[in-house]
Amino acid sequence: MQIGFIGLGKMGGPMARNLAAAGHRVTGFDAAGVRIDGVAPAAGAAEAARGRDAVITMLPNGAILRDVYAEIVPAGRPGSVFVDCSTVDVESARAAAAEAEAAKLLAVDAPVSGGTGGAASGSFTFMAGGSPAAFEKARPLFEIMGARAVHCGGPGSGQAAKICNNMILGISMIGVCEAFALAGKLGLDPHSLFDVVSSSSGSCWSVNTYCPVPGVGPNSPADHGYRPGFAATLMLKDLDLSQQAAAAADASTPLGAHAAALYSEFVAEDREGLDFSAILPWLAARRREP
Repeated sequence: MQIGFIGLGKMGGPMARNLAAAGHRVTGFDAAGVRIDGVAPAAGAAEAARGRDAVITMLPNGAILRDVYAEIVPAGRPGSVFVDCSTVDVESARAAAAEAEAAKLLAVDAPVSGGTGGAASGSFTFMAGGSPAAFEKARPLFEIMGARAVHCGGPGSGQAAKICNNMILGISMIGVCEAFALAGKLGLDPHSLFDVVSSSSGSCWSVNTYCPVPGVGPNSPADHGYRPGFAATLMLKDLDLSQQAAAAADASTPLGAHAAALYSEFVAEDREGLDFSAILPWLAARRREP
């Protein structure tokens, strides 16, 4: 396939590289001038999209997505598929899909789970929203860039699934970190707590796969000075999106709101460059509030 790829940062760059390595002809554009081996550079987003069989975007937020779609949709070839892998608000995802469909393009919103490691290894889970025909046309690309793709429903459904999933993740990581911080103050060895929790009712991804304690459990960012696999700033972004969605849907999410507030405070204290699991030492250093 001839593929246009717009947004070649830490996530998009490896995704484009994997598509090119699989034999597709990929033309890419990034506003920061990033170049990727095996990906032909374009002078602009419209040039990257013009006449392609598929166009993939990986962008920072909904406002930029809307601006980019205003530029690339007129350059799209009718019948091609536009796949947005950004994590944005549901309304922006639906607006982008509507604009694409009005131009007789297939549209899929397909945010990812798996972080920078998943981008490099091609092991993402894609959460996809769009018509069945659009999803099926994009499926071969998902199979190269990821390990699993779930069709969640119509336009915006992929973003809704991503927002809900990451609200769970943010809440659960805080709970895990609070438990390990409490265990440390009670004199309990973290290895012992891991052995108990990982095989009992407290078991969850934040413990079993991504334990926030250095030297405990499988290798994780905690073992590398909390260099991000998934940055705290990105977790805050997703939690804020969850609260925007909750407000629009009149949904009660008290734990989601509290998790967003805690990550906001954490990031504000000059911790932008750390993994979201680094909230553990931050919580451990705090005293109990009256």
